[in-house]
Amino acid sequence: MCMTSKNMNWSIDGNRPLLLRPSGKDYLWGGSRLNDEFEKNIDLIPLAETWECSTHPDGSSYVAGGEFEGKELAQVLYEHQEYLGERHKGENALPILIKFIDAKQDLSVQVHPTDEYAKKHENGQLGKTEMWYVLDAGKGASLVYGLNQKCSKEEIRSAVADGTVMKYLQKVPIHKDDLFYIQAGTIHAIGAGALVAEIQESSNLTYRLYDYDRVGRDGKKRELHIDKALEVANLNSSAEPRQPLRVLKYRQGVASELLTRCKYFEVYRMLVNTERRQKVLYRADELAFRVLLCVNGCGTISYKGGEIVFYKGDCIFVPADSVLLAIHGQAQFLDVRG
Repeated sequence: MCMTSKNMNWSIDGNRPLLLRPSGKDYLWGGSRLNDEFEKNIDLIPLAETWECSTHPDGSSYVAGGEFEGKELAQVLYEHQEYLGERHKGENALPILIKFIDAKQDLSVQVHPTDEYAKKHENGQLGKTEMWYVLDAGKGASLVYGLNQKCSKEEIRSAVADGTVMKYLQKVPIHKDDLFYIQAGTIHAIGAGALVAEIQESSNLTYRLYDYDRVGRDGKKRELHIDKALEVANLNSSAEPRQPLRVLKYRQGVASELLTRCKYFEVYRMLVNTERRQKVLYRADELAFRVLLCVNGCGTISYKGGEIVFYKGDCIFVPADSVLLAIHGQAQFLDVRG
């Protein structure tokens, strides 16, 4: 049951949180779970991805409710650069992008460039390092993570041409609550049956290496980017990714654990379970924004002057130097720090 607090002693003023509404993508490998289970109500079939917290020109998210109702998050942050925090002073767009991904079919085998390569060869864009958190995985679901042996560019190019490249790829079984950190340059692919939350650099640069000879809506095979993929790919044998030791830290009403920390983002899993008189206090300091992605449950976020009711699948942007928030309910979040 989701409850709100009463008679709170609000002692800190600051920037208010923003409930977001995503843009959607209808890539051919997607399914319907984001509409069916997360109630996104986006009129796309299939609905492969929802870009929950994004200022990327290929798909900005929008503010739902409040003074910025209906505005693109990109426009809000352009007008209020202070929301990004001191760490991102001088910037006017998010350095990260947060998605839900529903893979009804296998995604293409692909690789992303580093920042350095993208800046030089892709008109100053960001590269793409990312993290996946598995929300659900069908029986036998797996992903591709790197190569199972060291290969040359010529070997991979030949294997792509004759359709045998899969024998060089490392397939890893996946389960609910697994996490994977995918550095730029790692050959990878999400497998069919996976429902994933992705935290990444704000980039839409993907070089397809292999796509199972699939045909797009135009009746033609989808474009591959073999030359660029081989320029940026790590072709050494990859160690099998193992799940890191994760330690839950408890305090009244909440437990949290660090999932990933890198130069682009920090991600924690936060479990909230409050009773009527409990409150979990939360705020972003002046250094950087935070994002709360609800992956299960429901509740309310109360603050001086208002509240947000949230449900599974909702995303809340917490500006730097935010008001003090009180979270109530039973919910699981990915707590992303910029």
